[in-house]
Amino acid sequence: MLMAHPTVLGKLAEEYESLAAQRAQADGPEVRRRMEDVAYTLCVSTGTRDVEDALAAARRRLAEARGGDSLLAL
Repeated sequence: MLMAHPTVLGKLAEEYESLAAQRAQADGPEVRRRMEDVAYTLCVSTGTRDVEDALAAARRRLAEARGGDSLLAL
């Protein structure tokens, strides 16, 4: 399976979490749609079907990259 670069995963995870915070304060169709798009991209990028699993996989991948367990460095 192709793996997204850790930088891409980090940005997606940050964007999703930012959108979740925005949605908690002021839910609207634009925020909801963007959140769905980012969740889908995260799932595809991590080979998962659930956004919570995708976020966990992204965090693991970022930790691996920071720890030097990967050829890809941040």
